[in-house]
Amino acid sequence: MIRKLFLISVILGFSTVIVRSQSIVQSSDLFKRTDGNPHTGQLNIIQDPALDTLISRYIMGNKNLEEKIGYSGMEGWRIQIYSSSNRNAREESSKARADFMNKFIDIDSYQLFAEPGYWKIRVGDFRTKTEATRLFLLVSKEFPNSYLVPDIIKFPDPNKK
Repeated sequence: MIRKLFLISVILGFSTVIVRSQSIVQSSDLFKRTDGNPHTGQLNIIQDPALDTLISRYIMGNKNLEEKIGYSGMEGWRIQIYSSSNRNAREESSKARADFMNKFIDIDSYQLFAEPGYWKIRVGDFRTKTEATRLFLLVSKEFPNSYLVPDIIKFPDPNKK
């Protein structure tokens, strides 16, 4: 009986440590100013505490996504010009990517592997479907099997126009 109580207390202790390690982000922390200007005002946010929980979940979900794809990004559109699961799909995808890079020098291309064995080439980083469609009309002339796909794109460079 004592062993069971000890085991239960250890499990509860570990679970509380795990739960406390996930910090909840508060909205007021997101809007704090750190410039040190004494003449700035104060922002008071009055809201339901459940919103802070939702914001924390959103932030944790984005961190998990960033770990999965290897970079931080946002929802957007790309053009898929190649997809295959043949035995030599890796070599074919590399050739398709090189061909695209020779024809469209300024546009980024990405070689992706998706389970259970598909190699894909996706190009561009477009925030809207309209932006992607403009390039799609040009690309589809050279790569007739291409099509638009929603994807997680890299954040646009603010210095680039």
